[in-house]
Amino acid sequence: MRKIIALCAVFLMAVVFLKLENKNSTHHHGIGHKHREEFLIDFHAYTSEIRHWNPTFKVSFSVLTLILCIALDNPYVSVVVIIAMVYITIVKGKLPVHEYLSIMAIPIVFILLGTFTIAIDFSKQPMGQYNLYLGFCYVLTSNIMLRKALFLILKVFAAINALQMMTLSTPSSEIIYVLRKAHIPKLIVELMDMIYRYIFILMDVYTKMKNSAESRQGYCDFKTSCYTFGNIASNMLVTSLKRANSYYDAMESRCYDGDLVFYEENKKVEIAQIISASAFIIFLILLWSFTR
Repeated sequence: MRKIIALCAVFLMAVVFLKLENKNSTHHHGIGHKHREEFLIDFHAYTSEIRHWNPTFKVSFSVLTLILCIALDNPYVSVVVIIAMVYITIVKGKLPVHEYLSIMAIPIVFILLGTFTIAIDFSKQPMGQYNLYLGFCYVLTSNIMLRKALFLILKVFAAINALQMMTLSTPSSEIIYVLRKAHIPKLIVELMDMIYRYIFILMDVYTKMKNSAESRQGYCDFKTSCYTFGNIASNMLVTSLKRANSYYDAMESRCYDGDLVFYEENKKVEIAQIISASAFIIFLILLWSFTR
């Protein structure tokens, strides 16, 4: 337990160090702040320094690391995966630390809320190693429950980091290309791509409506805010349907016949990358075998 806490402390110190190192280089990503809400993930995927890596290699490495992280169920493996994925994303991909932390903020909140119920329990009697009386019941926990919650947090966070390494360095079109090569049904792949892209269309519509309402004092008080929110929600439905028809007409004008075709770049896999990925996977398995 102490070793795991020490590893987590080292990881946090490394994140702080990387944040200080990247503090002066954030001006290269000024466009990302401008379109932060709409195109944050795609922007970082296209500007990543490891975008030139073969997409099949990145997707395969990310998914294999995710599977090992969940299957091995080892806190030491989880910590190593977190450090490795953060290193690839931030150091190799040149992603600013504050951008990475802002992207991971929502998953971290969900992880903490999800594991909160594992770390504590309720009882009418004072039980456990630690308990707090609330007047009508006891909130209790123990070292075993805290350890279980911590291990689960590390495992889930490592799995999310493995996927974030892929999404923050691989454009969606390349991920679609890899899924097609894996013989995923065409209908599923195309629906996934169209839904993903339509999310940004709805976010763009919502952002414009919200900015327009704010410029007209649409959020000056609670009552006005509720009224404005209702109008935006109703208008978004109508506007999104119009946008959908417009985009479908644009697709048909470009000879759409039911099959989405993407431009595919031929990116070769370097031998050094295969050796490094293989060594990393073997190291995870050896680490699990020595620490289980």
